[in-house]
Amino acid sequence: MTRLLPKVSIIIPHWNGIQILSECIDSLKQTSFDSYEIIVCDNASSDGSQQWLKDNHPDIILIENDQNLGYAGGCNRGMEIANGDYLVFLNNDTVQDRGWLDHLIRCIEHKDNIAAVQPKILNYFDRTIFDYAGGSGGHMDLFCYPFARGRLFLEQEKDSGQYDDPSRCFWASGTSIMVKKDLFIQAGKFDEIFFAHMEEIDLCWRLQAMGHEVWVEPKSVVLHKNAVSLPMHSHRKYYLNHRNSLLMVFSNYSFANSFYFGTIRIMLEFIALGYAMVKIDFNHVSGILRSMAWVVFHPLTIINKRKRFRMIRKLKDRDVLKKICKTPVVLAHFLAGKKTYLDIVSKAD
Repeated sequence: MTRLLPKVSIIIPHWNGIQILSECIDSLKQTSFDSYEIIVCDNASSDGSQQWLKDNHPDIILIENDQNLGYAGGCNRGMEIANGDYLVFLNNDTVQDRGWLDHLIRCIEHKDNIAAVQPKILNYFDRTIFDYAGGSGGHMDLFCYPFARGRLFLEQEKDSGQYDDPSRCFWASGTSIMVKKDLFIQAGKFDEIFFAHMEEIDLCWRLQAMGHEVWVEPKSVVLHKNAVSLPMHSHRKYYLNHRNSLLMVFSNYSFANSFYFGTIRIMLEFIALGYAMVKIDFNHVSGILRSMAWVVFHPLTIINKRKRFRMIRKLKDRDVLKKICKTPVVLAHFLAGKKTYLDIVSKAD
């Protein structure tokens, strides 16, 4: 009896940039796995992207939002009409290997408790190095500073096969992440408070607190044009990265751990603020100040997020902490000079 292929819904949040979207779609249509649909969630583009899609790709499902809902909101709207058993949330500035979906599906079906998986993500412009947004599987330290196999802060490693083993990770990159649809819904979908940046880390944290696993499958390869949608050193990018990281510290741990790790994290924020001032990086300075102000003035948002987290979690902090890097990556990188994932994890635990 022929095994029925699972159907995959590829969901692409989009805001302007017809050229990058065109290359992404052309690549997708070369995918060897043939049981999939493509859903583009347009976040009120002003460059004619909607009409271009209707004229050139009438087979693609188009959602036309009347405002920019960000990555999180766009993906959630796409999920609402998705028919697939598996959801793939994909950045519009990506290009995929022909067999990328086959490898992701084999990985996610390898064990029943795998909830999400990401491919190896390489830099589009220099395919010998890992991309900033995800590398070969994401990790995080106790203070919610993310890093990845292949990327530590701004240090991007060359891909020499050192991370080609399929393995568990703490978070799968939103650049390209496959999630079981039923578990995505049970986990509460992407938290739209995040808007963009780190919403996938928050989702993966919840999935693991529910007792599931997150993996990376490096046989699947995706190329990414990093920082096309939002420039690397813009005020908004700094703000969202700091704000969303702080939001996780104060929302996803138990109260005691949130207070302990959060207090240290705030001290580290002031150190980062001083560093940004010395560098005369006003975008970074304003981003940090605005992120800390947001935490101070939105206590009810944090409390409500904590309540939602408690409703779904099955594991206690002590179980989730086993999956988190114990080495403070800020100190390891900026004081001890560590530059690679292996430099960090070899000293962890």
